[in-house]
Formats: sequence, C-alpha cells, structure tokens
Amino acid sequence: MSSAAVLMLIVGSVGAAYSPLFAVERIEVVGTASLPATTVEEALTGQIGTPLPLVDASAVKAALVAFPLVESYTLEARPPHDLVVRIVERTPIGVIQTDAGWTLVDAAGVALETSPNPPDGRPILEIAGGTTSGAFESAGLVMRALPEAIATQVTRIAATTRDDVTLTLASGTQVVWGAVEETALKAVNLDRAMAARPGMSVYDVSSPASVVVR
Repeated sequence: MSSAAVLMLIVGSVGAAYSPLFAVERIEVVGTASLPATTVEEALTGQIGTPLPLVDASAVKAALVAFPLVESYTLEARPPHDLVVRIVERTPIGVIQTDAGWTLVDAAGVALETSPNPPDGRPILEIAGGTTSGAFESAGLVMRALPEAIATQVTRIAATTRDDVTLTLASGTQVVWGAVEETALKAVNLDRAMAARPGMSVYDVSSPASVVVR
C-alpha cells in the first residue's frame, strides 16, 4: 500500500472517530450507592450527541460538583456510543451541629446534607473546634479505620484534641481510643477484644500494647 493510501486511511479513521458515528448516545453512571445514578445521568445529558473524543470534561466536572457526595470520578469512552462515568462517593462519618442545623460530613469535613434534627443512624460528632480542627481530623481517621461491624454501632464520637478520641456505641459501651497513632492496630485489637469479651462497659485501646477492658 502506498504512503498516500496509508495517510488517507489514517485520516479517514480519525475523521470517523470525531463524527456522529461515535457520538454519545448513552451515559452510564457506576459506583454510586447513596446517590441515585439516574440523577447523575440526567445532569450529564448535555454530552448526548457529542463525539466521544470531544466530550467536554470541564462541563462534566461542573455538573458533578453539584453533588457533594461525589469525591472523585473517571470517564471511560466505550465506542461506539457509550460514556461510562465511574464515581467514588464520599463516606459520611457522622453529623455535627452547625448554625444551619445538623450537617452530615465526611472525614474531610465536607458537608453532604443538612437537616433540622439529627438523622437516625448517624453518629453525633462532639468535636472541639469543629470540622477544621485537629480533633476532627483524628475522629475522621478513627471512624475510617473501624471495622464496619463496629462502625455501624457508633452513636457518638467525642474529641477535644487530636489525642483524646472516645466513641460511644449503641449499647452504651465506651471505646477510649486516645490518639490516632497506631490506629490500624487499635482497630484490630478492639475487634478482637469485643469478640473475646462482648458486652463490656469500656474498651480502652489508647495503649494498643495493653488493652484494658472493664
């Protein structure tokens, strides 16, 4: 094949990719749990009809910023007509009282929603200094480290400094965590202590080398 013919083939292929033959006809949102995928898909309908290589990434970003639950996302083109949006949602850690009401926040302090009363099933955060404090950062790290089976039992998280995190479980049990150093080890030790001696009033893992149960 001559070089001219090869060049024409390349030009033709590129041209086809940017033509309506490869226009977006379907947007699929995956990875959502709390956020309805259909709601996100509707917000992105402006990309319908756009050739896949010309999808407006800035417009997609602007649409997704409207959803506080979206922590990050990636775009995947699936020729000939599908645009897949993979979303990673923020994970709420609890609600904190603000001037606007009770605000659900993630570990980074991002406000996800606000309601006039504490919502059921969400831990109440009693954090000195609010979401910008070191105490809040520590509380967030602890909640993200907890095994799910324990995290779902937490009803209250208290901290006045980086080093005095305390959890209250639905049963009334107190978990004295202390500082965030060795948080992963503390989470393992707490899980083991609760399995070995269930129903205790206090589990103190502030010193991971010597767990105190009473």
